[in-house]
Amino acid sequence: MEVSVLLQELKNKQGIIPENTSGEYSDEFCIQVKADEFRKTCLFLHKVLRAPVAALFAVDERPVRERFSLYCFFQGIKEKKWIQVKISIPAQDPRFESLAKDIYSASLFEREIKEMFGIIPEGNPDQRRLNLHDEVWPEGHYPLNKDFKNAVSPEELKNIYQFIRVEGSGIFEVPVGPVHAGIIGPGHFRFSVAGEPIINLEARLGFTHRGVEKLFEGKLADETVGLAERVSGDSSFAHSLAFVRALEKISGIQVSQQALFLRGIFAELERMYNHLSGIAGIALDVSFSFPATFAGILKESVLQINSELCASRYLKGINCLGGVKVDLSDSQVIALKDFLENILLDFGDLEQILESSVSFMDRVDSTGILKKKTAHDFGVVGLAARSSGIALDLRKDFPGVYSLAKFKISVQEAGDVLSRLNLRRLEFKESVRLIGYFLDNLPARQDNRVPRFAYKEAGALGYAEGWRGPVLYWVKTSGNGIIERCKIVDPSFHNWQGLTYAVLGDIIPDFPVSNKSFDLSYSGNDL
Repeated sequence: MEVSVLLQELKNKQGIIPENTSGEYSDEFCIQVKADEFRKTCLFLHKVLRAPVAALFAVDERPVRERFSLYCFFQGIKEKKWIQVKISIPAQDPRFESLAKDIYSASLFEREIKEMFGIIPEGNPDQRRLNLHDEVWPEGHYPLNKDFKNAVSPEELKNIYQFIRVEGSGIFEVPVGPVHAGIIGPGHFRFSVAGEPIINLEARLGFTHRGVEKLFEGKLADETVGLAERVSGDSSFAHSLAFVRALEKISGIQVSQQALFLRGIFAELERMYNHLSGIAGIALDVSFSFPATFAGILKESVLQINSELCASRYLKGINCLGGVKVDLSDSQVIALKDFLENILLDFGDLEQILESSVSFMDRVDSTGILKKKTAHDFGVVGLAARSSGIALDLRKDFPGVYSLAKFKISVQEAGDVLSRLNLRRLEFKESVRLIGYFLDNLPARQDNRVPRFAYKEAGALGYAEGWRGPVLYWVKTSGNGIIERCKIVDPSFHNWQGLTYAVLGDIIPDFPVSNKSFDLSYSGNDL
């Protein structure tokens, strides 16, 4: 559907005439409406586009305009655009009509807006905090407001987080975390069980909240790529790529074809080592130690080739505004091709080991099932969504150089641990193929660096399909190149809710393998 047709239907079916529309960027379209038409407009787009909320966030513009702005993004697949709804919220009455009862994927975003800005989502049945824990953060302090000063906690806070309680005879709770056995992030999981089956799981996160979005504010746009690389350590490249893409849209910078190919190579290398890590973790959590160790060795080999190519095992220091900071010599291209040929053979052996174990397959088959409708309702994205039959991948929807490589999206239908394992296997092999194509067709060497950011007062969305799913960065800059707002959406923010539903009906001992099959980021979620 063309955007013009979408606007006409909005007028005919909902009686809404936007106050303003803008298509400044080829892949974005903004519809600005009155505040009292926000909910109706979003519900219409949600239905017509058949899309969950991709991002929902606020911007404090009170120092200049005495208002907040609220943005809601949907992905228009057929339109090949990100459709955004924008409203203004008066500073003297900071509230808006909640979407959460009808669009479940909006709920966490609304809770985040309330705790960070003090803007009330009227009608949201769950307005508890996410990251600013009640036990340590006083009321009335909203850190993403421009007039925020460091909150000083009183000596004694009496607020206690209220978990959802399941009442009834024979039901008991099992609390797990936030400190876990193993080198993983902190998260609290509260299981409600009746006998052995799990009937409710509530995850409380936010323990690694660092105020990342606030750290971007007030800094020069072209000097903060390193900060984006450190938001979620196992997705350093995807985060920095999404960030620089937002800046490149704002400044109108055209990236060379060679840089685009190199970005594709490193993005797929990041996907490869993380998929191997996920396979190792799934095997280890059911005590299948040999393939876990084998997969760990293969992961290490990818990290070593990363280091040889760019002097960073985790692909830091590559992306920059307008291109990349590294190049591949002829000898490096040959070495990488040889490496891909060898690791593909080893990966085939790993697959054979996994498939030959009846006990292993029994543990992962039909465990941790996330139904397609549940995944869609909660806006689950990336690997977890594709494992439940939702064929969404930014490499297909906004392909760029991936269209040249004839990217093949992989989808599984069962939504269980085995499906998420199989999807990793398929995507690993597709990544090898894609890198091979990019290497075979790598354009001649060019200058891939732009010295300075072209200062402009504007906001734009940058995005990348990381190994977990889409990483989004909406960046607004001032006329002197200072970042005024940076909204980050890591795929984990969408997918933690999916995990809490996938384990229902399972037993608690199966939770670790289900959890690992999602393999979500605490730091990427908590921000």
